[in-house]
Amino acid sequence: MNARLALLSTVAPGVAESEVFRLALQHAVGELGALGGMVHLRGPMSALRLVSTAGLPDTLTRSWEILGQEGPPAPARALREGNGVWVPLSPTDAPESGTAGTPTSGTAGTPDAAWPGTGLAALPLRSGTRSIGALSVLMGDQGEPTPAQWEFLRAVVAWAEDRMVQAPPASRPSRPAPPEQNNERLRQALKEVSVGSWDWNIQTGELLWDEAALELYGTRPEDYTVRVENWMRCVHPDDLAPTLALVDRAIREHGVFEAEYRVRKLDGTWGWTQARGRATYDDDGEPLRMIGVGWDSNEPRSARDALGRALRHMSDGFLAMDDDWRITFANVEAERTLGFSEEELFGRLLWDLPAAEQVPGLEIRCRQAAAAEKSVSFDVRLPNGRLCHLRLVPGPDGRTIYFTDVTEKRRLEEERRSAERAAAERAARIGELTAALAKATTSADVVDAVARGVLPPFEATGLVVQTAEADRLHTVGSVGYPDDVLTLLDGRERSAPSPIWDAILSGTPLFLSSPREFSARYPELAGLPARAGKQAWALLPLTASGHTFGVCAISFDHPRRLTDEERTLLTATSALVAQALERARLFDAELTRSRELQRSLLPRDLPALPACTAAARYLPAGQGMDVGGDWYDIIPLSGGQVALVVGDVMGHGLPEAATMGRLRTAVHTLADLELPPDEIMSHLNDIVGAMGEESYVTCLYALYDSTTRVCSMARAGHPPPALLHPDGTVVFPPLSADPPLGAAEPPFETTEIPVPEGSVLALYTDGLVESSKREMDEGMAALAEVLRTAHADGTATDLEHLCEQVTSALLPAGHQAADDAAFLLARLHALPDSRMASWPLPKDPRAAGQARTLIRGQLAAWDLEALTPTTELLASELVGNVIRHAKGPLRLRLLHGAALICEVFDGSLTMPRIRRATDTDEGGRGLQLITALSQRWGTRYTPTGKCIWTEQALQTPPDTPRDAHGRPAPDPLEQMFLGLPGLGEDFDGDLDALAFGDQE
Repeated sequence: MNARLALLSTVAPGVAESEVFRLALQHAVGELGALGGMVHLRGPMSALRLVSTAGLPDTLTRSWEILGQEGPPAPARALREGNGVWVPLSPTDAPESGTAGTPTSGTAGTPDAAWPGTGLAALPLRSGTRSIGALSVLMGDQGEPTPAQWEFLRAVVAWAEDRMVQAPPASRPSRPAPPEQNNERLRQALKEVSVGSWDWNIQTGELLWDEAALELYGTRPEDYTVRVENWMRCVHPDDLAPTLALVDRAIREHGVFEAEYRVRKLDGTWGWTQARGRATYDDDGEPLRMIGVGWDSNEPRSARDALGRALRHMSDGFLAMDDDWRITFANVEAERTLGFSEEELFGRLLWDLPAAEQVPGLEIRCRQAAAAEKSVSFDVRLPNGRLCHLRLVPGPDGRTIYFTDVTEKRRLEEERRSAERAAAERAARIGELTAALAKATTSADVVDAVARGVLPPFEATGLVVQTAEADRLHTVGSVGYPDDVLTLLDGRERSAPSPIWDAILSGTPLFLSSPREFSARYPELAGLPARAGKQAWALLPLTASGHTFGVCAISFDHPRRLTDEERTLLTATSALVAQALERARLFDAELTRSRELQRSLLPRDLPALPACTAAARYLPAGQGMDVGGDWYDIIPLSGGQVALVVGDVMGHGLPEAATMGRLRTAVHTLADLELPPDEIMSHLNDIVGAMGEESYVTCLYALYDSTTRVCSMARAGHPPPALLHPDGTVVFPPLSADPPLGAAEPPFETTEIPVPEGSVLALYTDGLVESSKREMDEGMAALAEVLRTAHADGTATDLEHLCEQVTSALLPAGHQAADDAAFLLARLHALPDSRMASWPLPKDPRAAGQARTLIRGQLAAWDLEALTPTTELLASELVGNVIRHAKGPLRLRLLHGAALICEVFDGSLTMPRIRRATDTDEGGRGLQLITALSQRWGTRYTPTGKCIWTEQALQTPPDTPRDAHGRPAPDPLEQMFLGLPGLGEDFDGDLDALAFGDQE
């Protein structure tokens, strides 16, 4: 059973109703093993017309051709009851009455009792909610159908109902015309053809025909019963249902009935007729009669058939549709394109075709064109992939669609347009390449411009630019090559076979279109294409000023034979690349020398100092900018002090870099004099002022004293530093905003700021915090946020990492800065009080002895007894000089840091000066002694006078001789002076014996 239903489901929608009925009856009879079957359709009034039979002879069914709806036959009962019925042919065999699948039973009630079989099983046919007919099967000896057979019959009926809705109309109703046009048409028809009239009593079913109507509808006078059944018998079964539907609609809508359908002539043939009529109604609106005319339409149809034959074989596809968009005609090309026969297309809605369903918006566009009564054209893609140009032409009698396969035409048009677009795009790319090469300043810029401007238009995937230097190839830049291949290509000697060397030496382009061609020419490099993943190459020599200095190699990941036009274009492009690259190489060389000079002027390494740990960065301006004049510095000073400097010479170029170097040297010199920050700024201002009006320099000088934890700062037109406190707060100290160096008028102002232990001081130039897109205040706020965040997440402990955080936040990757940026991060450390000792001394001869006593005790406490003799000697000399040549107050201080520092303070501003003493001089050797015994020594001014200091290393060399007690033995020079009278512990102030040196 399922197989039969599956077979029926394969029947395409749109088949004629007669074919639907035939298939339904054949499968119903076959499945149930019945003797035969019938289909009746309901006509006007109470008549059922037999429209299809299967397995039953005409002699048996003749009396069943017209049945009354109120009679006892099974079809009429099924139609009335709206359910399946079973009617036995013999009352003795009839079961009790029931419902389907126990259908109502009763006698057959047939006009002719000579029927074989046991009974009739009938089911109603519906259209929507309205019953329109019945399907009946004549059962054999097996009797009433089983429940399963009833289910099968219902499935067959459902299939027939579905296909009836989709069946094509047999006639094409004329489009309603204005009354005056209809009257004129009728008068013209009466003149030209024989017209029969008819009068149908809708309530009684009486149908009156005149003689012309009898002849038109193929009915002999002796067979005429004056009933509507006469008309039903002569109408073609396929045309009966749609014609009746038109009658029903005209009655319901009080409109005009117009139809074209086939009728059986007296000679048994079928002929086309047209009918037109209108109903009359009583006062309650109930239909009474319908009066109309009919005429033979074979002649007009013959003309249409001739036209159809011409259309059927035209080269373009052609579809004709009625007002409801159902297909009424399709030619051979339309059948081929849509993949359906004319019978399968006939009567189908245009929108139900698979091709139409896959065209978005087709129905909307067609309906809009029909409503506007304007033709419309557009391309559609069919399910088979072909492209058709569709033209919809609305007309008075329906719509016609012409479609032409334009796949090849559109392909050629697209190829032409693509070629034009490619040529235009290539020309535009070359224009862009020319502009990019004109702007390129470095070799990397040139390679990048070629990669963006040449590879895409030619669908290339690889680029290598190499230059010949000292008979070796040097890779300037590349795209799309693995590192191992670049290593193989770089440094290749001239003597080794190579397509690149061949192009350079010959000075002519070399084109290799496939790996086979490459291997045939360079067998020793046969594995290179696979290793590089390339299969075609264009090697373009780079020639400038008559000298070939390199090659631009463009490669493809598939075999590619370039056209003559493409080769000419690439050759012309190589000349532009050569000129740009030659210019860029000169710029690269000059830039390299400038940057090397600048790097040499900046600190190579920051000193490791007890007073601070530091990290710094110098970030040059973006590509295309010359070297700048930003700098930073850390200068160790005496007494646990350190100078932190950052400066900026405005502008870019070698003069600015040279100015930066001169100023950095000057700052070192002035810092070594241990001048206060404001005095250093005054001297720098004089130096910059002497350079000329074009010089413009900003500077910040900070002096940190680890013994007092105070940072003294002075600035000249420079941004203030940022100070990150140990608690995570960030402040910008309020420093006096003095003008830049060269424009300022001294004095400068020094600001002293207390600095907690472990604070981070950030000094920077304006390039870090200011740009064309960001004001300086915004940049300073961003810097403060980075410092706070780094402290919060613990990353501020690593200053190198903190430098990277500042760089990435304030100068993101890829940012093309317009100015250099230098910044210095210093974590400031205080010297603990336990590492400092300070004593006042009297200004009398006893001071030297007290100093030695104090030194011995303090060094013992610091476990530095090994340095006691030397420190005593140095202190004695310094104290003796103060007592002899200077004035009080006198003070001694020891600092235990990375070295041992001994400082003697006095109230005099006279600085000692070392000189060479002759053999007869009694003095002048004291400072020479200090120089010999200390790592270094020096003097500095203080607010109340000066300080003379010495510095000794804490570590004792491994080979130092030791005395009997294990202590380092004094060297011969110390022994000489320690053996002199008056230098023992009980010495009480022989000034002549103390004076190992003299003052200026």
